[in-house]
Amino acid sequence: MKVSRYKKEDDITYALGATVVMEYLNNCPDKVKGVILHPSFRSAETIEKINIICSVNSIPVTTEEKPFNILSQKENCFVIAVIGKERGHIKAGNHVVLVNPSNAGNMGTIMRSCAGFGILDIAVIPPAVDHFDPKTIRASMGAAARVRVEVFESFDDYRSRFGTNNIYPFMLDGSTLLQDTKIEGNFSLVFGNEATGLPADYSKIGHPIRIEHTDNIDSLNLPIAASIALFAATKDIFSKEV
Repeated sequence: MKVSRYKKEDDITYALGATVVMEYLNNCPDKVKGVILHPSFRSAETIEKINIICSVNSIPVTTEEKPFNILSQKENCFVIAVIGKERGHIKAGNHVVLVNPSNAGNMGTIMRSCAGFGILDIAVIPPAVDHFDPKTIRASMGAAARVRVEVFESFDDYRSRFGTNNIYPFMLDGSTLLQDTKIEGNFSLVFGNEATGLPADYSKIGHPIRIEHTDNIDSLNLPIAASIALFAATKDIFSKEV
């Protein structure tokens, strides 16, 4: 199966690793254009699962080594899936909004947290890292197959579609502590760039929130802050399910 190093303008991307590939096969096999197995892959159970799903969905499976030399230098990567890109469209409801995210690993980790807390819609405001980048997909541990990501031209464009959502920008100078804030849906949890955070004018939008921490650090890592916010926003939902 022919592959090439990933480029943003391509109409395909790649899922690297058996766990990530299985997430795509189990959740959206229609997006999988092909699966490549490494000749050294020895997990008979996983190979059988892959072959069954691919057979049912008419997905070609090949066994070859060269694509791994092109796409992954990791010694523990034994499965690759070729994934077709589709423009994402988020649905009405609760959202995470990422303004100018710049790191593929952070983006993927946030995808995973969103999936874990049941918030499946992510809005991205450019300039932003490519959410189709294989590094992003790998960092998500396959959660990229579960969430919907839509890129908007601007935050105003996002608000024009979802203007009834309660907006909660997370800022260091937010006026309200997270523990003193009741996050009500439909909600939009808004986060800024890893290095610069949200621009100051976001403090005039919605209900700005800050996550209190000690002076031992200047700020929280973006995926950690997003995960804390997701927990706080969804804790009542989960408590009702118990």
